[in-house]
Amino acid sequence: MTTTRPIIIDTDPGIDDAVALAIALFSEKLDVRLITTVGGNVGLDKVTINALRLLKFFNKNVPVALGADRPLIKEPIDASDIHGSTGMDGFDFEEPTEDLVLKENAVNAMYRVIMDSKEPITLVPIGPLTNIALLLKMYPEVKENIAEIVLMGGSTGRGNAGVMAEFNIYADPEAAKIVFQSNLPLVMVGLDVGLKALVYPEDSEQLKVMNQTGNMIYQLFQKYRGGSMKTGLKMYDATAIAYLLKPEMFQVVDTFVDVELNGSMTTGCTVVDLKGYLGKPNNAKVCVDIDPQMFKQWFMDSLKKCN
Repeated sequence: MTTTRPIIIDTDPGIDDAVALAIALFSEKLDVRLITTVGGNVGLDKVTINALRLLKFFNKNVPVALGADRPLIKEPIDASDIHGSTGMDGFDFEEPTEDLVLKENAVNAMYRVIMDSKEPITLVPIGPLTNIALLLKMYPEVKENIAEIVLMGGSTGRGNAGVMAEFNIYADPEAAKIVFQSNLPLVMVGLDVGLKALVYPEDSEQLKVMNQTGNMIYQLFQKYRGGSMKTGLKMYDATAIAYLLKPEMFQVVDTFVDVELNGSMTTGCTVVDLKGYLGKPNNAKVCVDIDPQMFKQWFMDSLKKCN
């Protein structure tokens, strides 16, 4: 057995996705076997270019596979108002080549990597869950070699894309329902902890002079609208990586989670049954709180390991 944990990151970069990828790619405890892209924060072509730009910037050779460019059923949405028109406005990246792009699509690439692995793979989706749902429906046999799914998405209460819906789930609620009904070990790292996983101005100033990755992230932060530079920027996607590497910073409960599909005002709501009203068996570990100071220390220490 290796000492690193093999993972596949499914992502829609995204400024906070860029931070999550930086920490994961430079962690000595994680082995990123594959990056798959999904339309979300911006369109599929843009998020894929962003993933390739980041890999070139980090000088990392991880294969990239393109996934779904739209949700299973509903019309696409995006979050360009938060991340800018490119998804990563604010830094002048070198244009990447497409050498790392696989000819196979994300679902087939995930299938191959999972089935070829000698040890179970952890899936880490930090965007809409379209690719993961398609994988589980098309190739249910992959479940035998998936250790768990650690996803950034959902909320125990209010939303940030709808009244009760978090963006990643709201973007493709049908896909999210499939994932939550998969009977796989599942960890939901949602809005509740993301709202407390903050990077403050003094932290950003440290990042600026830390290393070239820190400076790149600092520049992106100038354009990021997930919070503000004054009140703290919300590091949603990095919390999923934090759970993999330092789970003790979270308060976690085992509970039943389902996804509302038909509510006229609540579509995309993750119904987290914390009090057992529905009488259903638990299907997820849900992060309900985080130690903000522990997160901030971990966050800064992790980025110091980057180039």
